[in-house]
Amino acid sequence: MSVFRRMRDITVATFNEHLEQSQDPVQLIDQFLYNTRQEIAEAEKLHQQYAVHTRQMKQQLDHALSMQAKREEQALLALKADEEHVAKLALQEKMLYAEKEEQYRELWEQSRESLRELEQQLDTLKTEYQTVHSKRQYYAARVQTLRLQQQMNERAGTYGGRNVPRMFNRLEDRVADMEAETQSLRDLRRGEEHARDAHSGGSLLEQEWARLKSKLNNSGKE
Repeated sequence: MSVFRRMRDITVATFNEHLEQSQDPVQLIDQFLYNTRQEIAEAEKLHQQYAVHTRQMKQQLDHALSMQAKREEQALLALKADEEHVAKLALQEKMLYAEKEEQYRELWEQSRESLRELEQQLDTLKTEYQTVHSKRQYYAARVQTLRLQQQMNERAGTYGGRNVPRMFNRLEDRVADMEAETQSLRDLRRGEEHARDAHSGGSLLEQEWARLKSKLNNSGKE
């Protein structure tokens, strides 16, 4: 397992641990996406550096191969011209370039393998990012639904504790008391009015009675 893979496993495990403790999972997802974008940017930068290095190693390898062929040809020409010393020098240089070929081939293959591994790591990062990003909106909607449901449950508990029927029973009793008080006051006022009317009527009767007796007395004298 590569170092990168182990680090990614640690990152995901840390994310899962924080997710268990987080009060805002969406915020944690956003943080995970941000960190992954940073990792992608760093991996892409490293990929570019490795690509340049790999090309340089390939150039060195190609140069060593080219110089071997060139020194081989020079050695043959010198041998044909009976210049054995020159031919041996050319062969010695060819052997040096053969050694360089072996060295640079090993470096090139290592760099090329690292480049392939880095490309796989980049693909993994981008796949993880796209997977989490595509689900972020869905989980955000689920969290919002859950929060609204919790608020509704809290409000429902408040509504249920109000005891609306009892409230209206008390209101009915109070209104009935007020109506009874009003009726009592009205009846009392009417009684007072009748008493005044009766008292006023009795005085008039006495006046009429005195007037009638006075009239009768006057008519008897005549």
